[in-house]
Amino acid sequence: MAVLGIRIIGDPVLRTRADEVTEFTPELKKLVADMDETMENVDGAGLAAPQVGVSQRVFTYQVDGVRGHIVNPVLELSDELQEPAMEGCLSIPGIAGKVARHRTVRATGFDVEGNPLTLEAEGLLARCLQHETDHLDGVLFLDRLSAADRKAAWRTLRAGNYNATASSTVTQRASALGSSFGAGMGR
Repeated sequence: MAVLGIRIIGDPVLRTRADEVTEFTPELKKLVADMDETMENVDGAGLAAPQVGVSQRVFTYQVDGVRGHIVNPVLELSDELQEPAMEGCLSIPGIAGKVARHRTVRATGFDVEGNPLTLEAEGLLARCLQHETDHLDGVLFLDRLSAADRKAAWRTLRAGNYNATASSTVTQRASALGSSFGAGMGR
């Protein structure tokens, strides 16, 4: 397994709808294992394949002791919304904002073996599943902010100090990157 680099806002892969997974291969298993290790390394709640530069519909998650992955997720959302809560994103370091999400989610998809799976979630896990599925659709949490909060977030992103924050985050994460060929660096 290897810790992968996380793409930062501005990378086109983050704004592109990811491709459906059509083959359940050893490469897919390795991708999910590497994503899981990367997510753990940066203490994330979830990580979508586009965030590591792979345009495939798969993500990993770890919330409140529930850990897993889902390939080609399809979400059924409740009509009722949660109270807006703060969200951040590994691909947008240093920025957070209140996002309204659906209260409950039923996610269907597949595991890395191609076996069907269903996951029902509420609270933080439901929020995570929605956030990660958004990534697969090229949607960032910034798009879900109120107009005023979105404007403020973009003002921060355009400021020179954001570039320093992003650069610092990338440099810090780089020390943990490993090789997909087995020779880890910094670990």
